[in-house]
Amino acid sequence: MSIIRYNPNDFAPTSFSALVDRLFNDSITRSGGSAFVPKTDVIETTTAFEVHLAVPGLNKEDFTLEVNDNSLTISGERKFQNEKKEKNYHAIETHFGSFSRSFTLPENVDATKISARYNNGILEVSIPKDEKKVLKQSIKVS
Repeated sequence: MSIIRYNPNDFAPTSFSALVDRLFNDSITRSGGSAFVPKTDVIETTTAFEVHLAVPGLNKEDFTLEVNDNSLTISGERKFQNEKKEKNYHAIETHFGSFSRSFTLPENVDATKISARYNNGILEVSIPKDEKKVLKQSIKVS
């Protein structure tokens, strides 16, 4: 018999976003699937866009980043390792399996200069803006 933590709020999402996250995340992993959706922050600075993915427990070699047309796809896999036989798991709340996230790139970025680094469980992808491709301009009325 396994002990499973009961949380009465598991069945009532607090927002529409939480409902969508639960639909695409929990239902896949609880039904025996092997995919998860890492939490992501997208940040814009004056010189670049940054995408931060929370993917602890991976190595930098576990990631694949591809640019195709105007789309950036980040994928990888976190494998479950149950090597020690004396461990008896009562609950596993971390996500394992493969993941893939795609982001549409704006027109004012330089896709050839995208860089990524993995630090403390966060994959940080920097997408520099191209100064030559200015999307906003002011027009003076004469």
